[in-house]
This record gives sequence, C-alpha cells and structure tokens, in this order.
Amino acid sequence: MVSVAFINPLSDEGKMIVRELGEFDGVLSENDDLMSIVTESRSQEISDDSFIPRSYFDLALKRIEWYAKKKNDRNFDHKQYDFLFNPDINKFDVIAFFLLCQAIGVKYGPNSRESRVLVESQGKLIENRLGKLSKIERNVLVTNILNSLLSSAHIKWTFFEDLISSKKLKLHELILDSGEIILDKDDFLERFSHKIQGRKPEKMYEALIGDRIKELVMIKMVMQNTENYIRQVGERSNREIEPNPILLELADKISEVLLASVQTFGQGSGGYGGSVKASALNPKAFPPCVKKVMEGMKSGGRNDAIIMFLTPFISYARLYPAVFSENITKQISDVDPTLSIIQNEILPLIFGAAERCSPPLFEDQPQDKVNLNAKLGFGMHQNPELKNEGETTWYTPMSCEKVKIHLPSLCKPDETCKKIGNPLSYYNRKIWVVKKESKAESAVEEDIKD
Repeated sequence: MVSVAFINPLSDEGKMIVRELGEFDGVLSENDDLMSIVTESRSQEISDDSFIPRSYFDLALKRIEWYAKKKNDRNFDHKQYDFLFNPDINKFDVIAFFLLCQAIGVKYGPNSRESRVLVESQGKLIENRLGKLSKIERNVLVTNILNSLLSSAHIKWTFFEDLISSKKLKLHELILDSGEIILDKDDFLERFSHKIQGRKPEKMYEALIGDRIKELVMIKMVMQNTENYIRQVGERSNREIEPNPILLELADKISEVLLASVQTFGQGSGGYGGSVKASALNPKAFPPCVKKVMEGMKSGGRNDAIIMFLTPFISYARLYPAVFSENITKQISDVDPTLSIIQNEILPLIFGAAERCSPPLFEDQPQDKVNLNAKLGFGMHQNPELKNEGETTWYTPMSCEKVKIHLPSLCKPDETCKKIGNPLSYYNRKIWVVKKESKAESAVEEDIKD
C-alpha cells in the first residue's frame, strides 16, 4: 500500500518522517539510498548525472523544476522525472516538501509566486501519483486521507471557506443538502434515493460525486493546507532573529529555477528573424490601432479601447509577446515575479493613454481601474497584488477581426496589417523590422565616422 505521506506530506505520517530526520543539517549531503531509488525507477531516463538528485536539497529543486518544465516546455520529457512517482522515494520526498515550504515561507511568504508554484506543483504531483495506482488502491488511499482531513461525517460548507474563497474549489462542484457537503455514498443514498426517479440512485451518486469529486476535494485540501503551512512558517520566521542559511540558499535556488524556466522555455521562436523575447516596449513598432488609442479616445469607445484592447496588448507585448506561438498559459508573475514591470512600465503607459482620453477615463469612471486589474488576472481589486493573482484570467490581445467588430473606429490598416491577424503579431513582426533598420542606420553612421 502506498504511504499516505506520499500523497499528503502534511499528514501525521509525514510529520513523523520529519521528526525522525531531526535537524536539517544533513540535507546537503549526498545520499546513496536516494540516488539508488532514482536510478532504479522503472521508466526513468537519465541522459547525464545532472538529472540525478544527490541530496534532499537537490530533490526539493527537482520537484520545482519538474513542474516548471511541465508547464513551460513544449518538449518536456516526463521520463526524466519518473523517480518523483516512485513510492519508494516517499521518505526523501516528504523531507524535500518540508524544505520547500520552509524556504519559501521564510523568504517569500504565502502570497509570492514561489508559494503559488509550490502549491500548484503539489496538486499536480498528487494527480499524477494517483494516476499510477490501481483503482482499488487509489480509492482506499483517497478515502483514508479524506477521513483524516475532515473533522466529521457531516461537513458544513463553511468548513471549506478558505478553499472556496481562494478559488481552489468552487461551490458548484459540490453537492449540498441543508448546508452540508455530501461526499459519502451511503449518506447520499439515504438523503436522495427517495427523490430520484427514473435512474438508479447509485448511478446518480457516481455521476454527481463518485471518485472524481472525492479526489478533487482531497487534492484541493492538501493544496490549501500547504499554503497555510507556508503562511505559518512565514509568521514564525518574523519572530526569529536569523533564518537557517540552508533555507535561504534553497529559496534563492528556487527563484533561479523559475527564472530559468521562463527564459529558456517561455520564449517561443518567432517567424521574423529570431525569437520573440520579452523586452522594453518600442512604440515605433505599435500597429496603427494601438497608436490611435495611445493618443487618447473620445468618450464613445474609450472604455473598451483602454480596458479590453490596450491593456492586454501592452501587457503581452511587454511581458509575453510569444503567447500565440508558444500557446502556453502563463500568469503575469511567471514573467514579472515582483510585478515591478507592471507597476513601473505597463500601468503608467495605460494610465497615460486613459488620461489623454476626453474626458480622462479614470477621472470620469475610477471604477474602471478595477476592471483593468481584472484583465491582467488580479481579480476585482483596486491594485494588482500577488495574493489576488489567478482570481481572473490574464486576457490575451483582441484579434483584428474582433477590433473591426467592437472598435471599428480603431481599424485603419496599413500594409503590414494586411499580412497579420492580431495587433500583437503586427508588433512582433514590426519590432524585428525596426531593429533591423536601427542596425542598418548604426552601420551607416559608423561608415561615415570612418
């Protein structure tokens, strides 16, 4: 039977493993047992020694690296990380998990990109690990973990208040009766059998709840508990004089892994002479429609022009211009971890365009700042903050066809417009042309000097 701690490292079993380890002083040391498990994992592919975690510290980073590559790399090879799904690695994996939580809690806190990545990665690890088990073993394990996580057989929906408010679990995914969430089959049949007509109650249970909802609830609860633990570590570290230097080193390495995943895998190959990489905006490459909005709009179309059109364009052009060639969903913090680019470059440009509207958009309708933040993925809040990221979707730029339909006054196409279907594609094409022209001009200037 697979260990409960392999799925829920915060279980009593997981905590016992950590207590047995004692201090974290040995987490940097090479461990022959760990390396043996990795190399002997059934489907493991090892192209060189760098793929072998040699210590608890290395394993912690491999956990993050697996998720970052899985999310960002289109050529991701899951067989290079098969050891993460080998139950024999349980003891080492639990220690690695606690190392990650403590490192992130001490240095970054629960509202950081690093925390979000760890919480998401834990959820994905659980899904993948459960997927490798037999149906019977999977059901027994999920039931055991749920029983340990839930305080009683009768669960009020308010028990999941944190899960629901954090958007990890949606209320409509659950079956409720008199304010109580129904997960158990016998409980469901007792409450609803007499109300079900024309179908077998057992079949209705499987369709509405069954293994799927029980697994979903269990996974989301482990994710929420992971976030809560990171918060507890952060609060405790504020009362301590000096954090463990090993945890600070691991925290720095985590950020390096996440940054490398964006730089290496997050930049797609463009079709216009090179890769389309995030860089400072060049207004010379803006399409005519964007230039028109930047000059300021009249009252008729200014809301949609600024909020629906300009905000997605400016944010993607600056942070993730390869979104359409990559076709990988990202959040802004994946490419702007501290939101410094959002605050210092993107928002000032958008606010400037809004100020040039007639009348100025945010003076006339200040509530539209909330709508702007929602289009960037930060929910309905006055300011973009990491803790709110993911509450809404980071909108991708409007296509040319949609611009023609919803904002026809903006569409005054030039020759380049005829070759593309999205203002962002125009920018990516034009930015290459502008750079090429700039290099040519510099070469001419150098020839004149010579």
